[in-house]
Amino acid sequence: MIHVSSLRALDSVTASLPSFDLLTLLSPNLPETDCSAPAFGTHVRLAFHDIVEPMPGLVAPDRNTLQAILDFGRAGTSRAMLIHCWAGISRSSAAAFAIACDRNPGYERAIADELRRRAAFATPNRLMVKLADDMLGRGGKMVEAIDRIGRGAEAFEGEPYQLPLIWPIEGQP
Repeated sequence: MIHVSSLRALDSVTASLPSFDLLTLLSPNLPETDCSAPAFGTHVRLAFHDIVEPMPGLVAPDRNTLQAILDFGRAGTSRAMLIHCWAGISRSSAAAFAIACDRNPGYERAIADELRRRAAFATPNRLMVKLADDMLGRGGKMVEAIDRIGRGAEAFEGEPYQLPLIWPIEGQP
């Protein structure tokens, strides 16, 4: 499973995991995340703003950002994979979606549907999804899948959720 969390819920999620690798996706001006939990393994921190198109003075996600996210997902340790951003809605959901799609070609729509089922508030960052779609050669399938589930429910902060890493999941085609 991929565990997804907001920054505020991070401590409660880490306390529930026997061991984990952490992917932090926060804006460049935010301080480092304290990763001193005993179960902590690898930590990758990527600093960029939650924007869907380049804007002056802000750092947009780019191909290098998405490559680092995909590399994190491909590392394949025995520890749980935990991804967090500020609110647990956009950047972390896009990263979880990209990693799940990378591991499971052809399941883009099913992964997006399951993401919506597990996180009604999730609105994956569209630029991140587009970059991953291009890099993985999915021909727009990832973007179409996210467009199809639409914007998530209004929320200031998402609740922690889990997204399966291996597809198909039991009981689904």
